[in-house]
Amino acid sequence: MSDRAKVAVIGSGNIGTDLMIKVLRLSERLEMAAMAGIDPDSDGLARARRLKVAATHEGIDGLVGMDEFADVEIVFDATSAGAHRRHDEVLRELGRTVVDLTPAAVGPYVVPPVNLDEHLDAPNVNMVTCGGQATIPIVAAVGAVTPVHYGEIVASIASRSAGPGTRANIDEFTETTSRAIERVGGAARGKAIIVLNPAEPPLIMRDTVHCLVSDADTAAVTRSVHEMVARVQAYVPGYRLKQEVQYEAVPPGDPLRSLLPGDAAGDPVKVSVFLQVEGAAHYLPAYAGNLDIMTSAALRTAERIADHRAQGATR
Repeated sequence: MSDRAKVAVIGSGNIGTDLMIKVLRLSERLEMAAMAGIDPDSDGLARARRLKVAATHEGIDGLVGMDEFADVEIVFDATSAGAHRRHDEVLRELGRTVVDLTPAAVGPYVVPPVNLDEHLDAPNVNMVTCGGQATIPIVAAVGAVTPVHYGEIVASIASRSAGPGTRANIDEFTETTSRAIERVGGAARGKAIIVLNPAEPPLIMRDTVHCLVSDADTAAVTRSVHEMVARVQAYVPGYRLKQEVQYEAVPPGDPLRSLLPGDAAGDPVKVSVFLQVEGAAHYLPAYAGNLDIMTSAALRTAERIADHRAQGATR
C-alpha cells in the first residue's frame, strides 16, 4: 500500500463515516490513516477502531498529535462551516491538502466532471453542497451548448438524511449552491432551494434543474445532458434522469422574461431536467443519495489530486 496517498477524515458523523468506508472499500489510490471526531461515543469512531483505523475524539488537535498523521497528505473535513475555518488554518500551516465537504467555501468550488482539473494544485477545495454536486453538472451541460441566463435548482431530500450539520447550515447551503451555479455551472444568475421531505418511508433524493436559455438547439442540449449524466454515473452509479429533458417556450408577459439580458437573441426557452440520486448504501441507507453524492465526489476529487501528484513526482 506504499503507493497509496494517506488520508484522514475529520468528522465522525454520517458523512465522515460513509467517506471512511468508501476509502477502505473502493479506493485503489488512497489509504485511510485516521479519523477524528469530538463525540467519544459516536458510531463513526467505534467503526474506525473496529476497522483498524486510528481514531481520536479530540478533534483537529487530537488528529495532528497522532503518529499516524505524520504521513497524511489529504484531509477530508466533514464537520461544519464554522469549524472548517479553524481546521483550514491549522492544516494549511502544516502543508496538508484539504477536501472540504462543508459549505464554508474557503477554497474554490469543485464539481468533478466540470472543473476538477482546474484546481488540482489548490491547498483547499470545496465540494459545494449535495444539491450542487447533483445539479451543477446539468447547468454546465446546458451551458456548453447555449448561454444559461438563469439557473434554478430544487434539491429535495429525505428529512431523515438531514443531520444536525445539514440543518445548521441551511443558509450556507442556499448561498453556496447559488454562487456555484454561477461560478462553476456558468449561469449568469443562480438560485438554489432545498426541501426536507418528512415522508415515510423516506424518499430518495430528487433534484430539479431549470435553465432559462435563448433559442436552444434542443437536440444538442439533450445530447449534452445525457453525456454529463454518464460522466457523473462513473462515480455515483445511482445518479440518473427520471425522464427526458423538457423544453417549454416562455410566452410574452411571463416573469421569467425579466431575467433575460437586453441583448438576448431568439425565443426564450425553459429547459427542465429531473434527476434522482440513489445512494450506494455503503454505510447510509439508499435513500440518502444527498450524502452519497457528496462523499463520492470527495473521493473522486482526492483520488484525482493524488494521481496528479504522483504523475508530477515521476517527471
